[in-house]
Parts: sequence; C-alpha cells; structure tokens
Amino acid sequence: MQDSNYIKIYTGDFLMVQRIVSELEKENIIPVLKDQTDSGLIPIFGTSNAVFQQVFVHKDELDKAVLVVENIISELQN
Repeated sequence: MQDSNYIKIYTGDFLMVQRIVSELEKENIIPVLKDQTDSGLIPIFGTSNAVFQQVFVHKDELDKAVLVVENIISELQN
C-alpha cells in the first residue's frame, strides 16, 4: 500500500479489527484490510501466534477514522 491514497490506521487481532471495521462502516468509511499471515506457513495443528490484520482508510477519511479507532480503544480501557 505504499505510495497510495490509503493509510494504515490500525494493526491488530481479528476480533478488534472486525469491531473497528463495523464502526467505520457506520460512519460511511469503507476500510481496506490486509492480512499479515503467511498462509503457507501456518501449521496444521494450530499456532500460538496471533493472526494480525492491518486496517487502511483513504487519506481523505483519515481524521474521522482515527477518531473512531481512538474511541473504541478508549472504551476498552475503561
């Protein structure tokens, strides 16, 4: 995603990313997700490593999207 109009706003586990995506979509922001796994390297019997995803948004929606993520993180810390 380098040299594009999209900016990474979050990297985290599947559940948190899904919550962020849901909240962004409520604000009419359509995020782009990038999975950080190497599917060919995942062991058959599972792994202790977490699967991380990255959330990108269009640079024109960056300020609004960052507020959404900050609000979610703030809610979880309280």
